[in-house]
Amino acid sequence: MQVARDVWATLDISGVGLNEESYSGFAASLDALIDSKSRVGLAVSGGPDSLALLLLACAGAPDRFEVATVDHGLRAESVAEAEAVGVLCERFAVPHATLRPVVAATGNLQANARAARYDALGEWAKARGLGAIVTAHHADDQAETLLMRLNRSAGVRGLAGMRACAEVPGHPGLPLLRPLLTWRKAALEAVVAAAGLDPARDPSNADPRFERARVRSELGNSDWLDSAALAASAAHLGEADDALAWAATREWDERVERPGAILVYRPAAPRAVRLRVVERIVAELAHEGAPRGSEIARLVDRLDAGETATLGGVRASSARGIWRFSGAPARRQ
Repeated sequence: MQVARDVWATLDISGVGLNEESYSGFAASLDALIDSKSRVGLAVSGGPDSLALLLLACAGAPDRFEVATVDHGLRAESVAEAEAVGVLCERFAVPHATLRPVVAATGNLQANARAARYDALGEWAKARGLGAIVTAHHADDQAETLLMRLNRSAGVRGLAGMRACAEVPGHPGLPLLRPLLTWRKAALEAVVAAAGLDPARDPSNADPRFERARVRSELGNSDWLDSAALAASAAHLGEADDALAWAATREWDERVERPGAILVYRPAAPRAVRLRVVERIVAELAHEGAPRGSEIARLVDRLDAGETATLGGVRASSARGIWRFSGAPARRQ
């Protein structure tokens, strides 16, 4: 535990509302998400949130993680920022790697960078034999996500926001862990300030061209929106999403049959559960990609009305309360 003692020596946490229980609480949060014997990979950019994640891991979970910094090459400062993280990791005797993925130049730049980042982290984790990727997403991030999705008419699954335990996009079976979702950004910045570190600041985080930056600005300037309360609401919606998933599984087991190459569904559950069941049916039979949730909703509405429809290469019909699904014939080229 020498690393942990060294970290404690650098932190003056008096007056910032933090104590040793805060740091041990991080270890407990991580252990609740993955076995304590598993080594994990921390995504550390050099910004205040991820630097706090690094410090908390050094203090509360030493000797069980490695660090990767993703340099997208989109800013001139990114090389120096990655090097600074490497120097800090060397100070704490933590293995560090800089990953430099290629970001697609066309389309949504932030979405492309996100996809490239997670793909690079997933490949790195597999190569290093790590059991999960850990990110520094926190309560303020969660509040922003909830507001953005509310503005898009998202359903319960979308409004549940980020989960503490998910999967790394593009890498099924590789956990993506977010043990800081109950932490406020101010507390994380206090951890970094107490360690005397000067974090990197990505100007895109305040660039009004990006939706998240605009939402972040509105939250910061509002005297009535409570980020912690919004994040808590997202957690409650996550529990509701879990309940819907449980009910949909039961509905599937009790009401869906597979006579040959088709699926027959005799719906009995409320609409929210029927949406989940039909989504699963279409996913199993589709040959044209996964439809959007709004498309599933329109399909269910048509079936409720006794109509026939096609979605994602799946033909669905409704008669006398029985819904039948089959793979539609492929279109002629």
